[in-house]
Amino acid sequence: MAVTSASGPTVPASRRVLAVMVMVPLLAALALWAFAWPATRMAPRDLPLGVAGPAAAAAPLEQRLASHEGAFEIHRYADEAAARTAVRDREVYGAVVVTPQGPHLLTASAASPVVAQLLTQAVAAQSPPGAPAVPVTDVVPTAAADARGAAFGASVLPLALAGVAAGALVSLSGLRGGRAVTAVLGAAALVGLTGAALAHSWLGVLTGNWWAEAGVLALTVAAVAGGVAGLHALLGKPGIGLGVLLVVLLGNPFSGAAGAPHLLPEPAGLVGQWLPPGAGGSLLRSVAFFDGADAAGPALVLSLWAVLGVTAVLVADRRRPAPAAGTSAAPVPSQAAAAPAPRP
Repeated sequence: MAVTSASGPTVPASRRVLAVMVMVPLLAALALWAFAWPATRMAPRDLPLGVAGPAAAAAPLEQRLASHEGAFEIHRYADEAAARTAVRDREVYGAVVVTPQGPHLLTASAASPVVAQLLTQAVAAQSPPGAPAVPVTDVVPTAAADARGAAFGASVLPLALAGVAAGALVSLSGLRGGRAVTAVLGAAALVGLTGAALAHSWLGVLTGNWWAEAGVLALTVAAVAGGVAGLHALLGKPGIGLGVLLVVLLGNPFSGAAGAPHLLPEPAGLVGQWLPPGAGGSLLRSVAFFDGADAAGPALVLSLWAVLGVTAVLVADRRRPAPAAGTSAAPVPSQAAAAPAPRP
């Protein structure tokens, strides 16, 4: 039986039951696909890798690495010093230096412990049987308190959830215009300070400039919260659902924070870097471990999300129709009506 209300007929109860029974499995399937598909397809895909040394000596190694079709994107460097600089500048994840004593591998576990291990195994596989183990130098190590990078990878989801919560609460609480923007930015700033205090000062997961890390965390939350609030301003309540879909169900598993974007199947790696969780993770790595190298791209992505989101909130508030004259406030009783009636 359909239920009616003052605003008109509502959806029959049987249809609402059917909608729940259908939508929940679909959302579960989407979540399983988004999280499990990238995890089961992780492999190097055009992974930037340097090769340094004399051209004649490095050419055979380049050919062997190139035989792994589509796995590596080879960058040539004249010597070890140039290769180390490229690793610190995040041009490559690592580099193989060809020396008279044999290959020497340079890695950066701070860029991705998973990639560092993968490169170690790949270079070892290129050595002839019986050859001594390839020496490995970690040029930019990860934090000692998070040697496997597990805590860093786990930091993306809390930031995404904080941003979604801030954007949804601002939208559903009825805040509009400048007040909504102030609430979004204020919440993001406080999350940034709290996150830096926990991740840097207490857990020791981050090792860069404290204030720069707090700024990155705040910008990430502002990008998510601004995006969710902006989508709500444009689409209403469905906009919040769309924001959750983009940020949590796609942005988090496609971020590459637990491994690297170049290990994810396409187009997940590329899509993830255009969403706040992926851009935030990349920017945080650059600031926390690489002195800001290669930070411009992800910083621009986060700024665009934040600016476009708060702009949508402000524009939607200005386009709201002004209340008609005489209807903005409840009618005030006249003095005659308010006065007590005279006694007979």
